[in-house]
Amino acid sequence: MNYKHLHYFWTVAKEGSVTKASQRLHLTPQTISGQLGLLEEYYGVKLFNKVGRSLELSEVGNQVMSYADEIFSLGNELEQMLLDLPAIRPQLLKVGIVDGLAKSITHQILLPALTDEQSIRMDCREADFDSLLAELTLHRLDLVIADRAIPETVSMRGVSHKLGQSSMSFFATPELKAQLKGPFPQCLNNAPMLLPNTHNELSSHIEQWLTKHHIKPRIVAEFDDSALMKAFGQEGVGIFNAPSVIQHEVEQQNNVIAIGKTDEIVEEFYAIYVEKRVNPPILQEIIETASYALFAE
Repeated sequence: MNYKHLHYFWTVAKEGSVTKASQRLHLTPQTISGQLGLLEEYYGVKLFNKVGRSLELSEVGNQVMSYADEIFSLGNELEQMLLDLPAIRPQLLKVGIVDGLAKSITHQILLPALTDEQSIRMDCREADFDSLLAELTLHRLDLVIADRAIPETVSMRGVSHKLGQSSMSFFATPELKAQLKGPFPQCLNNAPMLLPNTHNELSSHIEQWLTKHHIKPRIVAEFDDSALMKAFGQEGVGIFNAPSVIQHEVEQQNNVIAIGKTDEIVEEFYAIYVEKRVNPPILQEIIETASYALFAE
């Protein structure tokens, strides 16, 4: 078995096309197509069926893919184990964080990794949910902190561990609060508001809640970055939201006041990872600390 050819096949299957695989592997599409052809010719099988401009695995291709997943998963585990062997060399923990999540909560979830007695070096990156799941599937990440579980439509052997959830609070500067009329949440009507971007899971929940209560605020801006949203909120540009679990912290750090809270909007937090033969012990510690300390009732 030529494992280089198998790796080309595995990458094409993961990416869905030769072109995307070539970008991932930094090779020309012609090189990858040629190597795949040699693999199919050597074993006398057809691994892909062409559907439009995309490639779909054949019946044999699906069988080969299940073995390839195991082979390269074990290979990545072996590499990680070898990298972690020297006692003086820190263990690398690669974490993906879904953009839009509250930075303060994410920080508290991951803090045990850096305060533990183990020597850990953490590599954090922020991106959208789908991109991070793809990286996790390819074993380029050890952990993803997200606001949702792995969808049932996604085929991957991942674990979605719910860390907890939080109701939602709304904040304003004292000056802006003084201009609001009526009780919460009616005081939000026609008031300037800052919201998460529409691709954020939380954004749709807030919009549904506003519609349910017949509230029409004046949307001033939308943000990918929750920290940037708070920075504008601190300047009095508009009312903003944050999980109630960090309400006191948000008030202190941003010089704002909580004007109301609702249990009808809930933000969930998940730790997503791929089950391996040997998972880093720090993963379990992160999960337990967040579940029983940060989100404890």
